[in-house]
Amino acid sequence: MIFNSEQKIAFVEEIAEELFIPIDFNSIIEKHFDNITGPDDYRKINGKDFSINYGVDEKPTGCMMFNLYGENALFELIRISKIYGWQIFDTGNGQMIDLDHPEINGYEDFQKYLQHVLSNAPDKSEK
Repeated sequence: MIFNSEQKIAFVEEIAEELFIPIDFNSIIEKHFDNITGPDDYRKINGKDFSINYGVDEKPTGCMMFNLYGENALFELIRISKIYGWQIFDTGNGQMIDLDHPEINGYEDFQKYLQHVLSNAPDKSEK
């Protein structure tokens, strides 16, 4: 999830929604990515070794949810977030992403979490 806020968010529990700055995320995203497909209300950005899915908001908003596929998706959103002063919350690990050091809590932690979940999942072949 990306936030456009006057507040420096350290923890998602501290969010003050009244400090969100509504913007047209859609126009900004379309300005930075060429290969966007999908219907009017749901779009997919197709990039080299990544894709990003998101719902289109009809009016300006202070936050936007994205579904990321591939490590490069995170780095593309970080690149744009740095330009516009956005902040990123990773719903997969429940932490804010350090845009200057995404390796601290970014894709690698997600992969560890994913492997943990998969290794503890019941084996369907045993049924």
